[in-house]
Amino acid sequence: MTNPPDPSGSSGGEISSGASDLAAARRRLLSEGRELGAAEMRRVWLDLHESWLTAMATELGITDDSGFALVGVGGLGRRELLPYSDLDLVLLHDNVSDDVLQRVADGLWYPLWDANVRLDHSVRTVSGALGVASGDLTAALGLLDARHIAGEQRLSGELVEGVRRQWRTGIRSRMDELVEMTYGRWQRCWRIAQRAEPDLKSGRGGLRDVQLLDALGLAQLIDRRGMGHVNAPGGSLDTAYQTLLDVRTELHLVSGRGHDQLLAQFADEVSATLGVGDRFALARVLSNAGRTIAFHSETGLRTAQNALPRRGISALVRRPKRRPLNEGVVEYDGEVVLAREAAPQHDPGLVLRVAAASADTGLPIGAGTLKRLADSVPDMPTPWPREALDDLLVVLLAGPTLVDTIEALDRTGLWGRLLPEWDAVRDLPPRDVSHKWTVDRHIVETAVNAAPLTTRVARSDLLALGALLHDIGKGRGVDHCVLGAELVVPIGERLGLSPQDIGTLAGMVRHHLLLPKTATRGDLNDPSVIESVSEALDGDSQLLELLHALAEADSKATGPGVWSDWKASLMADLVRRCRLVMAGEPLPQAEPTTPHYLSLAASHGVHVEIKPCDGERSQVVMLAPDARGLVSKAAAVLALNSLRIHSATVNVHQGVAIDEFVVSPLFGTPPAADLLRQQFVGALGGDVDVLGMLEKRDSDAANSALARAGEIQAGAPLTRSTAPPRILWLDTAAPGTLVVEVRAMDRTGLLALLAQALERAGADIGWAKVNTFGSTAADVFCMATPAGADGDDTTAAQAEVEKQLLAVLGVSAEAVLHEPAGE
Repeated sequence: MTNPPDPSGSSGGEISSGASDLAAARRRLLSEGRELGAAEMRRVWLDLHESWLTAMATELGITDDSGFALVGVGGLGRRELLPYSDLDLVLLHDNVSDDVLQRVADGLWYPLWDANVRLDHSVRTVSGALGVASGDLTAALGLLDARHIAGEQRLSGELVEGVRRQWRTGIRSRMDELVEMTYGRWQRCWRIAQRAEPDLKSGRGGLRDVQLLDALGLAQLIDRRGMGHVNAPGGSLDTAYQTLLDVRTELHLVSGRGHDQLLAQFADEVSATLGVGDRFALARVLSNAGRTIAFHSETGLRTAQNALPRRGISALVRRPKRRPLNEGVVEYDGEVVLAREAAPQHDPGLVLRVAAASADTGLPIGAGTLKRLADSVPDMPTPWPREALDDLLVVLLAGPTLVDTIEALDRTGLWGRLLPEWDAVRDLPPRDVSHKWTVDRHIVETAVNAAPLTTRVARSDLLALGALLHDIGKGRGVDHCVLGAELVVPIGERLGLSPQDIGTLAGMVRHHLLLPKTATRGDLNDPSVIESVSEALDGDSQLLELLHALAEADSKATGPGVWSDWKASLMADLVRRCRLVMAGEPLPQAEPTTPHYLSLAASHGVHVEIKPCDGERSQVVMLAPDARGLVSKAAAVLALNSLRIHSATVNVHQGVAIDEFVVSPLFGTPPAADLLRQQFVGALGGDVDVLGMLEKRDSDAANSALARAGEIQAGAPLTRSTAPPRILWLDTAAPGTLVVEVRAMDRTGLLALLAQALERAGADIGWAKVNTFGSTAADVFCMATPAGADGDDTTAAQAEVEKQLLAVLGVSAEAVLHEPAGE
């Protein structure tokens, strides 16, 4: 919008009758037109201004053969003029003289300024306007909405046709800039869905996104018409667009300003005018519309990029290959899609494998894949297969990338089928002004903030699930902590959790506000306060640890200033005092070994057995005469055969190491036991460098990931979140032993590399307990100290172990902690 210059000469003076008539008509319509619906108000408002412009143009001599044309762009061009929006006009001329041009332009602009009309105007020749459009992407997008208002049709037609032809032929060279501009706007303005006070125009899923899709449709890169169909995947784009237009229209009328952000102070009146209930009901309507538009804009932008023809050197490069990500899931052309052999109609776990691949890589799920899954995948059996729960944990522990993954599933109905209780919190607006997100997005953000904290707890799986479910009881008019704890029981049973884990999870949901409320409102020097918290948690130090991390994630996901150094220090002090009251927790110890494997160990040979467990999991037992390096080589053999280790126990019995692993194949079926034995024997004998092969494969995979990162669209997340590794030295009463726990984000071969680090440090592994929760590993190793070692030797051995572990994990000594187990 431009402000008028100081009028002088014939342009100044009293307000013209045309301006006063327009101003009076605008005031009358604003005061008397409140009974009109939003769409009717836009139509009448458009007719008023277009009629005035046509009449004024005729008065100024802007006729069919005048060499002038008046063109509307923006809302005027789209026939969507809102009460307090700018009037966007272009005065086209056919190289008329400066004097005539000045007279006609002033005759148009000054009456509009005098009538207090917000005006965005320009004066161009057709070639000049096309030149601006070719160099300014924002101007080009605006001119795509150009529409003839008055004057010479020939000029308007040349502009409209020229801009559109220029747009279609030049889109390939402008796509990168368009994508960058769109993602930049999304990052500045956030999503309309899930925001307490959304930006209806520029937010992700807002009106500008529909105009973006219109532009891509004009470039013939997407099926814009199909997106508006009532049965379109993700919902009808046209219906959602009209919803946002109606809300923005009423927002202008209620606020008396050209607001784009729906502030809470206007929401109740807007909702009442639209007849949708209160502001909370309006928030759900807006969130649903915003999600529909965001879904189409995200998938449409990717479709447009993939539809662009390849030219030059890129045309000689072969089409993208399919890269396996999981069973039945591949990456193709920057998206997660189904493998050719996938059979979603017979594979309920496929949804979560797709979701895990998307969250883990940061790649979006293809629109066709989402539709195919929504149309054909069966419901998950009860209880869930263990593999499905693992995939859910991978999603929840992925960090920022999980936002778009869950949103894609939820927009297509897949998330609600996995978690029916989600329906009550979807699009639910917050009741507390400190919350900046809707309840469902707040839950997702809590999981995002919990991901970096997973190595602070022994059970990262319960932390992730607690983040997902902590507010699941909201939206039902009762205490959400109490109801949520009740809902967790059937949810946990459906997920296949053990009764003990369900109890812990219910306790997390029931008491997720206990620590922050007590820390900020109670007297921490009062022993009764500490006793009351400990009693509420039944003296469960593991629950205390989980609640501490959950409270931090919950606070950070609420809004600015909710989590602070002051609050963090109070919480830490409360937790420390409660731990003292709760006293110690049992330390880890060696697992018992079955008599069958003890008898095999007596032969002192090399044995490998594989037998199926539940679902896709198998138990692999590898026995061999104990020697330094055995554990790392056994784990490396499994990793090289694409077997993911979920848990493991390592024991030594009468000179024989008994390594028991629970594994599942990343793809296909597990290898034969004979093949594993052959590789294991070769590794033990030094004939096969399994650890060197594993390190090379990891290096190649890292280089490939870096190469792909450069090809991912601007603004898209490149990698999932990672929690910082932690090395915890655990107290042990056993003389001559050291017990260390390593918590880190899991990756293929991690156990092999950790075991190798301990072996390089000269440690003899007496036993080990390994667990993988989703994408987080928690591995405990018990090592013997040198015979007769005194305190100095033990300290030196511990320092060498730390050095080797820190090198493998790639972190500094700050990752090392000395504390009792479970803290």
